[in-house]
Amino acid sequence: MGTIGAAIIETKSILVTFAALLRIAEVESGARRAGFITVDLNTVAADVAEFYEPVAETKGTSLSLESAPEGSAETAGDPTLLFEAISNLVENAIKYSPSGSSVRMRVVATRDRVGIEVSDTGSGIPEEERDTVLRRFHRVDRSRTVPGSGLGLSLVAAVAKLHEFHLAIEDACPGCRVVLWSDGPPPRSTSFASVTSDLDAR
Repeated sequence: MGTIGAAIIETKSILVTFAALLRIAEVESGARRAGFITVDLNTVAADVAEFYEPVAETKGTSLSLESAPEGSAETAGDPTLLFEAISNLVENAIKYSPSGSSVRMRVVATRDRVGIEVSDTGSGIPEEERDTVLRRFHRVDRSRTVPGSGLGLSLVAAVAKLHEFHLAIEDACPGCRVVLWSDGPPPRSTSFASVTSDLDAR
């Protein structure tokens, strides 16, 4: 690659990073809270899954979605920001897992929480780094050879804070599980059984 080509790539990377920082600042300002509406996490998760299914197939990764019963996973929020947050989690799970791995999305709707889990069967995130990965520009050692700005999880954390959601990074044994959830019962729910939809079967 020539000097000009390398400079163009570097410039694009800087612009992407700058845009991500502006996005995080916008979310952290709290201005988007005024536009909150009722959001169905089943719908948001399905849109994310549909968007990333071709990416997963190209990587040789199995992507599946487990939805909650219809109407049970509603929450107040910004659908665009929730889509971005969940997309970041799914993209990271696919990107940092080897070919042949599995990525699982699970919408949770119980009597005391509504949220989503994204799990993978990759190498996971060391326990001592699970807090620091939420900081801007921090990347765990295993990810530093993979292109990225180190801002994806920072955006997820900002969206979680805006929505007053909890955010936890756990060991999936093997792999990593990231859980994003709000306290309190869903607006409408008569059943709490899970309904599974495997994207690979489509």
